[in-house]
This record gives sequence, structure tokens and C-alpha cells, in this order.
Amino acid sequence: MPTLGEPFAHGESLIHGIDPRIRLICATLLTVPTALLLRIDQSIAMLILGVVLIGTAQLSPARVLSRLAIVNTFIAFLWLFIPFSTPGSPIGTIGPLTVTHEGLVLSTLVTLKSNAIILTLIALLGTIKVQDLGPAMQSLKVPDKLCHLLVFTYRYIFVIHQEYQTMRQAMSARGFCPTTNTHTYRTYAWLVGMLLVKSWDRAERVHGAMMCRGFKGKFYSLASFTTSVTDYCFLMGCMVMIIAVHTNDIFKRVFV
Repeated sequence: MPTLGEPFAHGESLIHGIDPRIRLICATLLTVPTALLLRIDQSIAMLILGVVLIGTAQLSPARVLSRLAIVNTFIAFLWLFIPFSTPGSPIGTIGPLTVTHEGLVLSTLVTLKSNAIILTLIALLGTIKVQDLGPAMQSLKVPDKLCHLLVFTYRYIFVIHQEYQTMRQAMSARGFCPTTNTHTYRTYAWLVGMLLVKSWDRAERVHGAMMCRGFKGKFYSLASFTTSVTDYCFLMGCMVMIIAVHTNDIFKRVFV
């Protein structure tokens, strides 16, 4: 059975040498506050930090940019609506639509924060091997069900894609040609339904096989996690960075 690729998990960089548990903690500390930022300068600072983390992890720029391209494709659609639909001070018009200052600021914030979060997650979580992710989360007392959900989703998502490709090929072999009519919509509805049925059947069989092998709700790994001084220094650095960014925001809100 093919496995899902781990293009960023293998390397000899400083990030790869950090304890996976520390990387999980740092990813949480950096991404959650980043999502709550309200100023562009703070978002730029976190974006720069994400780029620094990518460079420290020595990841392939081409592969990182390909991931960012997918995210920014969805963000591009927001730029088609938010600048025109957000109430605020008008700064220009495009035909019958009015562009507002607040809309542009909000779109810029979403773009900067999204890219900063994705870069941080790629650098910190993308460099963790799948077989180490479950034990690392369990050692941090993450609920077992959440660990199972994340790990098995990551592990078996390629199976769902493989089933999808097989069914699409079968549809093409039977002469299916998608158009904008009821038959096409009905066919795609059947495709999605069968994909869900096959996914459920696969989950039942995987669960049964695991129970036959004595699975008791815990992941076991041959890798032993040890925390070094470097790990603690890295954690402290991430904490200092996020505190500095938010302290600056609090200072300006109170005294400016």
C-alpha cells in the first residue's frame, strides 16, 4: 500500500533536531495568537518569522511555494469580495462597486496571517514524521480520540484520493463527459456518496484489523523523545517572539 509523502520530514536542520513535542507546543503558541492579530505590522512580523523558520528548516523553496500557491488561490477569491463588501471609508470605485479602506486592510490582514500560519506549520509540523506525531501528541496529554483522528486522517487521506481517481477513470471509461446539466450533477452526487461509503467501509476494516492486532487506544513508537537545552532555548525564543508582538499591541492600545 502506498504511503502519503513526507517531503519535509527528512532533514538534518536545527528544526528537524528539535523534540517533536516542543515543535507541537511552539506551533500552537505561534499560530493561535497570529490568527488573533489585528494590525498589519504585527502580521508582517509573524510572516517574517515564518520565513525565518522555513529557512532554518532548510526546506525546498519550490515545494513551500507550491503549498502557498494552493492557499493563496483561495485567498484570491476573498480579494474579489471583501474590499467591496466591508463597510468603511470609500477610497475608489470599480464600476458600480466601491472599494473601502477597511476592506483593503482586512484583506491584507487575512493574506498576511494566512501565509504566516501556513509557513509556521510547514516548518514546525511538516518536519515531524507521521509515526512520531501520534506519540508526541499523546505525551502532551492531547485527547486520544483527537490523536487518532489527526493521525489516521493524515495516514489514509491518500486512500480516499486513490478511490476517487479509480471511480473517475471508471466514469470516463463509460463515456461520462461532464457538462452543466442534471445528469452531471446527479453523477457527481453519486460519486461523492460512493466515496463516503467506501471510506466508511475502509475505516471499519482498518479498525477491525487493528483490534485483531491488540490495539488498545495508544500509539507505540520505537522513537524516544528527549528534551535538550537547545529545545528549551527554541521554545523560549518562540515565546519571547509572540509575547513581544502582542505586548507591543497592548502597549499601543493602552498608552497611544
